[in-house]
Amino acid sequence: MSSPPAQRLTSVQWLICTIAAIGFAFDIYELLMLPLIVKTAIADLHPQIGTPQDWLPGGPMYVNWARILFFVPAIAGGVFGLLGGYLTDRLGRRSVLTWSILLYAFGACAAGFSTSLYQLLFFRCCVFIGVCVEFVAAVAWLAELFPNPEQRERVLGYTQAFSSLGGVLVAVMAKLAAQYADVLPSIHGVNAAWRYTLISGLIPAIPLIVVRPFLPESPAWQKKRQEGTLKRASILALFSPELRLTTIMTTLVFATTFGLAFGAIQQNPQILAGHVDVLKAVEKEQAQRQEVAAKDGKTLSPKELGGIKGNVTDRIAAGVQSWQEIGGLFGRILLAILAVRVVSRRTLFRIFQIPSLLLVPLLYWWLSNNLKTEGSLELFRYAIFAAGVLVVGQMSFWGNYIPLVFPVHLRGTGESFAANIGGRVLGTAAAFITLTLSTSTPPNPGRIALMGACVAGAYAIVGAILTGFLPEPGPETEDHG
Repeated sequence: MSSPPAQRLTSVQWLICTIAAIGFAFDIYELLMLPLIVKTAIADLHPQIGTPQDWLPGGPMYVNWARILFFVPAIAGGVFGLLGGYLTDRLGRRSVLTWSILLYAFGACAAGFSTSLYQLLFFRCCVFIGVCVEFVAAVAWLAELFPNPEQRERVLGYTQAFSSLGGVLVAVMAKLAAQYADVLPSIHGVNAAWRYTLISGLIPAIPLIVVRPFLPESPAWQKKRQEGTLKRASILALFSPELRLTTIMTTLVFATTFGLAFGAIQQNPQILAGHVDVLKAVEKEQAQRQEVAAKDGKTLSPKELGGIKGNVTDRIAAGVQSWQEIGGLFGRILLAILAVRVVSRRTLFRIFQIPSLLLVPLLYWWLSNNLKTEGSLELFRYAIFAAGVLVVGQMSFWGNYIPLVFPVHLRGTGESFAANIGGRVLGTAAAFITLTLSTSTPPNPGRIALMGACVAGAYAIVGAILTGFLPEPGPETEDHG
């Protein structure tokens, strides 16, 4: 059966693509906030117990809360995201998509006003739930909007490229927040850059509220529902004989992609806090601010010095993050170009997977041995750009691949299981493992880099082995009507 020809996009289709692109962009925007702000947020909100050393990156209490903030929201997102995938198949793509974006925008904004680590944890859980549900609904919606395979591949590829734009935007926002924190209104009596970065997550809710009345439902899903042929979604159906291998392999290989990111790359702000170039920048800024205060007969308090340290390290970490995310944007665009030229999905994935298997572990092993080498931060910026191309390109692959291997009535549920149980839970667990293995006394950021190399390498090897078992989608699985 031949595929229908590609059609010019209508104004409504352009609107849907725009909203989906905004959703993808702010998915990553929200998720990548935590690696950028976790260090300074813990420093500001931690209870006055233990010693100051315990709360430095690599210290036991810091590691405990960093693990909690990385992993507990991922579990919440995985569980509720799986429910969201089921609701996407039961209630429709449009309503679930819009409510999920509103949920994570609210959660991000509220997190900026947290007064304790427990409050920050709760609102980060809200963010993760919204993000996990939004990804599934948006991918299902776009996949069913374009029945022509090549057009569908292009739309999914290019709209997902906006995810990396979200990564660039959050890095820029964090850098701007750190640069201008002192002139912004204080929150709870402090001008903390991490709070303004979190609050900026409210932005995606604004265009959504305006255009929500004009968004149509998925035509494929709506048609089957009206005809009474839409089968009831079921998580158990994912493990039927015809879908069992697809579900298991997609979930596990999806997890290895996230493991590369969260096991190593997303630990950059914690690692770079101990880099000699960063420490020198902190000392210089503190000295300059002390000199200005001395002219007015004042002395900066330890809390003010700590705030300066946090803002400077945040600014530098955000700058490094922007290199990674610009690389990720190139990776997503490259994936979108190759998706319509490379027939085998496994081959397409390996174009990004195999080089990352070598680059990422070696890069973080090198970083663990060069934290005290002046000038090495500049070289790391270039290398993290290449890592971004490879790892983020893999992430974009999944949005193109998953809709091809699950039928319409299970598309949201199948995507949700693979993305949330695989990516958000099993994949994000890499951060928990890296931080656990890196605990040391005294705290040692270099050990975080070394453990990141080991954990990312282990995930990458497992992924390279299991990719051989990923099913190649065929006409019988590409059910879009």
